[in-house]
Amino acid sequence: MTGLLATLPDFDLQPYSHILPSLEKALVSISDLLTLETLDVAKRAQVPAGEVRKLIEAVIDALRGGLQSPTVHDVGGTGVRVEAEEREGGADGARPWTISTLDESLDEALNGGVHAGYLTEITGESAAGKTQFLLTLLLSVQLEIVDGKPKSALYISTEAPLQTTRLTQLLTHHPRLSTLSSTDAPSLSRIQSTHIHDLEAQEHILRYQVPVLITRHNVGLVVVDSIAANYRAEFDKGSAGKAAQTLSKRSAQISQLGALLRGIAKDFNVAVVVANQVADRFEPAAQIVSVSQSTQRSRPGSPLSNANASTAPFSSAQPANPSTQPQFTLLSTTDPLALDHQQRFFTGWGDHANTTNMKTPSLGLTWTNQLATRIALLREPVYEERHYTPGEDRNVSEWRRTMKVVVSAWCAAGETGYEIWQGGVRGIASKTDTQANES
Repeated sequence: MTGLLATLPDFDLQPYSHILPSLEKALVSISDLLTLETLDVAKRAQVPAGEVRKLIEAVIDALRGGLQSPTVHDVGGTGVRVEAEEREGGADGARPWTISTLDESLDEALNGGVHAGYLTEITGESAAGKTQFLLTLLLSVQLEIVDGKPKSALYISTEAPLQTTRLTQLLTHHPRLSTLSSTDAPSLSRIQSTHIHDLEAQEHILRYQVPVLITRHNVGLVVVDSIAANYRAEFDKGSAGKAAQTLSKRSAQISQLGALLRGIAKDFNVAVVVANQVADRFEPAAQIVSVSQSTQRSRPGSPLSNANASTAPFSSAQPANPSTQPQFTLLSTTDPLALDHQQRFFTGWGDHANTTNMKTPSLGLTWTNQLATRIALLREPVYEERHYTPGEDRNVSEWRRTMKVVVSAWCAAGETGYEIWQGGVRGIASKTDTQANES
């Protein structure tokens, strides 16, 4: 059936083999199954409605699989996290646990930290702090005692090698790490690392070697930095004449990769965290429309329904009365169900009216569907306030960084300011407390 195995590569088709050919002939997609009435699908494909209902229920159960959110309690306000319930439906009854970011405000935004058993993505442009987050997690996971045993970490690089010098700096300067004894402090020796140079090696290592390493070294965190590098190197070599075939092949491989990583996270009860790059999102100026006008155009009979979208120019100036003026944002279509409209809700960029530097995480919608959580690291310049002559470039005084939970299986969406310092990553709210402790 159209799109079923691309979305759920491990879905068992055998119980429904008697109706699948009819569904394929009628061009019924997985989206049709989830959005149309059961009787409408059955009539369209000329198959029993009861069999279609069973297939729909099985697809929904498969989509929901592994998305139960663990319950985490704070004992008496002491900051000690206790997981009160065992994972429902787990193969081995493994208890849920989290990896702290070593910062209270960031942990609070993530409902305790990065949760094991899920696939998490950290995305952002260059110098946003993705690797700094990952390095902090490599050390923090070693502080977690699960089933009486300390955890270790596995770092898989597709670009630069593991930054051992920076890890040593974190151990020396972070207040929660530097005060620990040598026996309790994290160690670089408990971080296994390897480098992957192409997709073939990536597939072999993830499928065969990673499960062995997790069992042998009691790994609690698997990091891939970054997930898109090998795909760009592999598929950018294709000829332009085979673009459609190349994209189809890449989409299938990305789907298989997501299923593999989600399986590792769930089967071994480990956190799988990947870094992802972003690309610039270009929107034609003639297609920039107002949100309020876009909503009116989508309504039949609206006075603006036949208006040209190009008549609503974008203005970066603040309206005189924000409560009465329309909100402008970058939309390339007036259709609220189109991908160009919807992606502002799951990419991390574009849901604010004043967003101008639009980005899109690499690997597209196919990869997004594999994630339990997407964390976007946003970075915007703060310019020096002074008089500038015409044509003079503005000076950047500092960079304002924001950790944005875009979508998540265990915490609410939201934004938290952060900064990079010698001790790693810390929330802006925690900066004063850290400086006080250092003094």
